Amino acid sequence: MYLSHLSLTNYRSYEQAEIELKPGPNILIGANGVGKTNVAEAMNYLAVQHSHRVSNDHPLVRIGQTQALARGRVHRGEQAVSIEYEINPGKSNRVAINRGAPQAARQAYGIFKAVLFAPEDIELISGQPDIRRRFMDDLIVQMRPALGDARRDYDRVLRQRNALLKSGRKPGSWTDEHESTLAVWNEHLARAAARLINGRLHALRLLAAPTSEVYAELSNGNKPAGFAYQSTVPMATGQHAEVPDEAVLYTAIVEALEEAYQSERDRGVTLVGPHRDDLVVTLGPAPAKGFASHGETWSLALALRLASYRVLAKDDPNPDARPVLILDDVFAELDAARRARLAEMTRDAEQLIITAAVSADIPPELTGTHIPIRMREGISSSGEHLESLDSLKLTEANYFEDAEGSSDE
Repeated sequence: MYLSHLSLTNYRSYEQAEIELKPGPNILIGANGVGKTNVAEAMNYLAVQHSHRVSNDHPLVRIGQTQALARGRVHRGEQAVSIEYEINPGKSNRVAINRGAPQAARQAYGIFKAVLFAPEDIELISGQPDIRRRFMDDLIVQMRPALGDARRDYDRVLRQRNALLKSGRKPGSWTDEHESTLAVWNEHLARAAARLINGRLHALRLLAAPTSEVYAELSNGNKPAGFAYQSTVPMATGQHAEVPDEAVLYTAIVEALEEAYQSERDRGVTLVGPHRDDLVVTLGPAPAKGFASHGETWSLALALRLASYRVLAKDDPNPDARPVLILDDVFAELDAARRARLAEMTRDAEQLIITAAVSADIPPELTGTHIPIRMREGISSSGEHLESLDSLKLTEANYFEDAEGSSDE
């Protein structure tokens, strides 16, 4: 899988950007502050539908504008598909697939798969649990796009349930209607939570071995890397050679909600569910958070991302389905030996996107298309402006079709 064209309109620093890309290594060179990370972020947005840097979409829209557009042409073997996201802060985002009518953005999950490693990913190890939860959920949704619906349903039910608990906190305000409504929300919450936790545990079981292997390759195996799932549902906590099925998890979640009933009533908030779970990353016998050095933390975060790339590649054995690997300003942080090892580890990527401030940051083992990123009055390009995606000859019959011989019949 690779991206041949990226087009941005009113996205962050760009009024308009047209960037042509090739299979293999693509090296985006530009001074700090010209917007290389914005380009990497936009590419990843096409896959996961959110930014890795901010918690909402407002900063993605150019100042003074109400909407941003991110368009890409995705290739899988001899087939191609165009996707165009409308980023509408405060409203529902939409996507047009092969120039079709805009629809809910979730309909595009799975069309483009990518793994991004960026400097912010050091927070995967040292940051708050919500960062690691998002890492797990992005992985499972790329593996199984239907789990995007489960995540959305869970978030919706969680908001409703929390609002109900909060409304009944005052003495004497809890009524029979609150009780019956809570029972309904418990049912919906437990079912969505069971799907999410089951998906996370399956993904983590696949992620364990490659994480350990990649970290050993990056660090010469000084200490073993590992992790365990920490959950508000006791049976989900730990490392799982066999993952409990959804029905078993559902029952366990219902029981946990019953046990937490009074505490939730008192605090007015949901205390059980995947929104409170965490991924505990370990280095040797100790948790990495608070114990790992800066270099170890950096290598662990990179190992998690590269391991997730391997998991996605193995999940669909078709070589044309391998995700795009994006490394944003990574090599500047590594010594020469680790640069060489990382270059070797990324050789199987059908498309590798690298950003760097100067060419000297790129190891000699990697050669590819060098793309200068320039800024002039809010307009950026990788050379002359390319053909607009609006003129691509793709039909709506299938997401992917012949990239060379398609028509608009």
